[in-house]
Amino acid sequence: MQEAGGTAIAGKTRRYGLWAVLLGLCGFALDWTTKEWVLANLDPTAPVQVIPGQLYLRLIRNPGAAFSMGESFTVVLTCLAIAALLFLLFWMVPRVGHPGWAVATGLLLAGVAGNLFDRLFREPGAFHGHVVDFLQVPWFAVFNVADIWITFAAVTVIWLTLITSVTLSGEKAERGGSASAKARP
Repeated sequence: MQEAGGTAIAGKTRRYGLWAVLLGLCGFALDWTTKEWVLANLDPTAPVQVIPGQLYLRLIRNPGAAFSMGESFTVVLTCLAIAALLFLLFWMVPRVGHPGWAVATGLLLAGVAGNLFDRLFREPGAFHGHVVDFLQVPWFAVFNVADIWITFAAVTVIWLTLITSVTLSGEKAERGGSASAKARP
């Protein structure tokens, strides 16, 4: 199948999929690097004030999900994260046909992989590992860079689906949900 002008759609999809994977790898590397720095430099009993009253670095190890929910379900959360990562890599990445979706998919890859790494390779052991969280703002849970990537991905997905009405393949969704007109990247 080809677009007007002879450009292969499959080539565009591969290119955006590659960008998603590269963004995911870079985002994962940044998450991992910040967690390693935090583990080497922060004392869990002594939070560091970065912006008075607004931002603190506070090391915690979270066995649960967001807001420490599901602390006794670490193995289940790990299995769900593995399934999510496989879904992203083998279903979403091959279908990405729009730069916005490449960003959203890459950010999701980075966030899911970052927290999954903790669950698989950090204490107390494989499938039971605690996620390293360290960013604390008022009136919110302590979080990490992987959580930021997941949040930005969610905002991007909402923007793409509700505001611009662009599907994963890069088509403009018509009212009623069908995708027939091509979106402009």
